[in-house]
Amino acid sequence: MDMIKAVEAPVNENIPELRPGDIVNVHVRIKEGERERVQEFKGTVIRLRKGGNNANFTVRRIASNGIGVERTFLLRSPRLEKVVVERHSKVRRAQLYFLRNRTGKSARLKQKFD
Repeated sequence: MDMIKAVEAPVNENIPELRPGDIVNVHVRIKEGERERVQEFKGTVIRLRKGGNNANFTVRRIASNGIGVERTFLLRSPRLEKVVVERHSKVRRAQLYFLRNRTGKSARLKQKFD
């Protein structure tokens, strides 16, 4: 057990507890040549994969002209500056792949009030 813990990356404290259906704002550090900048990616969490070092989450947003863009982020990545949860949505399944086929009002999720 100690060998496994020695190999694992440290947990990123800037990432809160995420759930599928959350609308999040992910701040990612991007390197362009010599410069580094922070880029925001705002969208809905459609998938969470747990599993130690390989834990990741996928965020989907609708870009210009109604084209869907999905991006997967590693939970333990040092490139993630911070993740801000803007709201929780009420969902009944773990993977929200059905959102890929929907556009407009049918792609909206109901807000969950805790």
